[in-house]
Amino acid sequence: MWASEAAEAVSAAQAAQPAWAMMGLLARRVCLSGLADALDRYTGHFAKMLSKECGFDEAHATAEVVDAVAALRGAAVGETGVFALVLDASRPLAGLAEAIAPALMAGATVVVKPSLKAPATVYALCELSGRAEWPAGVLNLMQGDTAAIAGLCASGIDRLVYAGQASLGVQVGAIAEAAGTPFEMKTA
Repeated sequence: MWASEAAEAVSAAQAAQPAWAMMGLLARRVCLSGLADALDRYTGHFAKMLSKECGFDEAHATAEVVDAVAALRGAAVGETGVFALVLDASRPLAGLAEAIAPALMAGATVVVKPSLKAPATVYALCELSGRAEWPAGVLNLMQGDTAAIAGLCASGIDRLVYAGQASLGVQVGAIAEAAGTPFEMKTA
């Protein structure tokens, strides 16, 4: 089940990557800024979602949204390719933005696999990218457990990135290593 979903998500990212990279740095910056502006307009909505999903108090949830907006607006240029991002529930929005923004600036496309404890916030951000008129396939969402992560690794991604607590990152890294997929861990 997860293998076919992973293959579909990675295929969409692979198909979108050449055109996204060819858009040029300025056009990609405009896309990220547009998403940041949209997220900023919905700060209250996203903060409520984070409070409900993750148990954050209002100040913490609002700070998470503000950090995500800042990451999208201030992204440096990272590495390109097609990569998957696995998130835990500790920073589902800011951790996502901080991890993907540099890659997106470089022309990479991304498949995001959020925590099963905080999927709605990530889903809403992916939906918002569509409303901000991002090209299809640039930012893709996949739900699932460790089998989904293994499916992503088996689907030909260039790199697997984990953002969150180190204890879970070690498990994710072991899955990537077993598949021979380059792995990067960004701990909270």
